[in-house]
Amino acid sequence: MLDVAYVCLTLACFAVVGLIYPLAMTGVAQLLFPDRANGSLIRNDDGEVVGSALLGQNFDGDEWFHSRPSAAGEEGYDGGSSSASNLGPNSAELLEQIEERKAEVAATEGVDEAEIPADAVTASGSGLDPHISPEYAELQTPRVAAARGMSVEEVEHLVAEHTVGRSLGFIGAPGVNVTELNRALEASM
Repeated sequence: MLDVAYVCLTLACFAVVGLIYPLAMTGVAQLLFPDRANGSLIRNDDGEVVGSALLGQNFDGDEWFHSRPSAAGEEGYDGGSSSASNLGPNSAELLEQIEERKAEVAATEGVDEAEIPADAVTASGSGLDPHISPEYAELQTPRVAAARGMSVEEVEHLVAEHTVGRSLGFIGAPGVNVTELNRALEASM
């Protein structure tokens, strides 16, 4: 009889924790935060999903703001391989990657390597972070404005609109969501 009680308790716990609670939370999320519950998807003018506000993408070309480097997968920004490079601060390979990235960013942006912020040359912990620092966005603004035939002020305004502050006013650092910013640039043309 005691074994039956344990089996019933196990089944009841499974039903509550494995079915009822997750379904209830999904329902509450869909009711209160449908956009977030569905992945914060970004759609183009045709309604097609072009990304998520929660995930970075690899943008190439002078007309786009460039994201941070990504260590997720062979080509970067692979959602199935979310990871950091796992190279430590004393790693010669990491130092070599940073120096290569600095030279590339300096050439692309036409600035001195000393002006390049750290997030322009280092990957985030997940490899999928959509945010860059406001400093890195500011560094890219003249290039993007020239490539799009826009004024620097217009592009700066879009950057300001997509800059988020610190969480609760003191946690983390301000950031610019590159995925949303590039979508706004595309929509403004």
